[in-house]
Amino acid sequence: MAAPKKAVVGPLVGAVVQGTNSSRFLVFNSKTAELLCRHQVELTQEFPKEGWVEQDPKEILQSVYECIEKTCEKLGELNINISNIKAIGVSNQRETTVIWDKVTGEPLYNAVVWLDLRTQSTVENLSKKIPGNNNFVKSKTGLPLSTYFSAVKLRWILDNVRKVQKAVEEGRALFGTVDSWLIWSLTGGVNGGVHCTDVTNASRTMLFNIHSLEWDKELCDFFEIPMDILPKVWSSSEIYGLMKAGALEGVPISGCLGDQSAALVGQMCFQEGQAKNTYGTGCFLLCNTGRKCVFSEHGLLTTVAYKLGRDKPVCYALEGSVAIAGAVVRWLRDNLGIIETAEEIEKLAKEVGTSYGCYFIPAFSGLYAPYWDPSARGLICGLTQFTNKRHIAFAALEAVCFQTREILDAMNRDCGIPLSHLQVDGGLTNNKVLMQLQADILHIPVIKSCMSETTALGAAMAAGAAEGVGVWSLESEDLSTITIERFEPRIQATDSNTRYSTWKKAVMKSMGWATTQSPENGDANIFSSLPLGFFVVSSMIMLIGARYISGVP
Repeated sequence: MAAPKKAVVGPLVGAVVQGTNSSRFLVFNSKTAELLCRHQVELTQEFPKEGWVEQDPKEILQSVYECIEKTCEKLGELNINISNIKAIGVSNQRETTVIWDKVTGEPLYNAVVWLDLRTQSTVENLSKKIPGNNNFVKSKTGLPLSTYFSAVKLRWILDNVRKVQKAVEEGRALFGTVDSWLIWSLTGGVNGGVHCTDVTNASRTMLFNIHSLEWDKELCDFFEIPMDILPKVWSSSEIYGLMKAGALEGVPISGCLGDQSAALVGQMCFQEGQAKNTYGTGCFLLCNTGRKCVFSEHGLLTTVAYKLGRDKPVCYALEGSVAIAGAVVRWLRDNLGIIETAEEIEKLAKEVGTSYGCYFIPAFSGLYAPYWDPSARGLICGLTQFTNKRHIAFAALEAVCFQTREILDAMNRDCGIPLSHLQVDGGLTNNKVLMQLQADILHIPVIKSCMSETTALGAAMAAGAAEGVGVWSLESEDLSTITIERFEPRIQATDSNTRYSTWKKAVMKSMGWATTQSPENGDANIFSSLPLGFFVVSSMIMLIGARYISGVP
């Protein structure tokens, strides 16, 4: 008996979500926002040296093609005609830097990932060139000078990779964040590919003036970046070009948003003061500040939230960025081996319901907001002979929540009106222990969308709403209501505050660890400066680690 045909009302919109750990392609019904089908491919990360994080741009691109093809196959199995897909949106890991040859279409170097720390000495040298009374970099970009952003990664590549230097000299090099690499490749590559980015991704490069919405010559001169390798900047919602290959050849790519902006749109935070927190590889809290650029006095970033059309106004956001959230779960799985799957951490944490005084500072890539300390490093403290892998799993989840509280506190001080609840999304929000912990530590309700793919939804909304596509209405009365799950605080505020203050004490101990001294004597100098207490903890970990971290009694 033939499978019954699935009734699909209204046009469909696809969304590419290219993240740090994986690539996905998802298809939504533009009239109901229902997710119909998806496919996901996990990606490899390379760590060639301590603090370096790279990915292969060709692997990223191939994973996107694979996700698109596999999703189209699945739609066929559901008897859904892929000709109903009228547009594609792109959402991507931000800041990650790609440079490629426009003649051959080949990457000239691996993608330098946003988490990468190799540029710490570059940042320190550049910071000496900024006048103390005129931080024009921050005033123009809304960003602190940090290893996080694209300009310093690009500067490092130009200084250290002869292949790239030669391509720039010969006029063959193109630069972009991951969205630019994907859109250029998907729209034809060497055969007329469109070299572009959107305002949200451009605003994370530290080369873009967030007031004039243009590449800034003074900034490019400061970082010594040739402006002819930069992509053209478009809005987040317009037709950039057409797919030139694969099952969806001829479909317009008409939406582009950095992943955190896409999540803000997908959470429908269109009103000033609305905020969302996304729990992915890192953790990112964005608050819509409307058409006003609000500059933080408490370590947050000022960034472009979205510009949903060429003639539409730009909206800004305050952002608190945490480098390590979901990445700590992957580290426990891949580096320590105390869990076999990411989902297992919830089971372990639930078994003990406490960290038993163990605190985990996952500063693997330094500390981002509100500290901006690239010299910080990871720390597990408060260990006793009673500590086992379950307590460490619980402490890892608590660390995600404590970091969120730090950036929420900073945002409340900057905005002047404390948030009454927190809207959340991202893969980690499927962990109910984490969500309850978050409500307890913030002492406000946490509201989770039952459709966790809000980043993809935001990219699809931008694509479907673009002029010339027009299949998705962003008018408030037309936006679909999304079912939510609510987590209320279950502990007293005093208990939450006590745990938080102990966490803050541990954070202070993680700071100032790394130096930028030469490799020849750097390690010796680092170790000679450490207090005796840290050697005691290290020895203790080595002595009891195999037994207690593995949970053996």
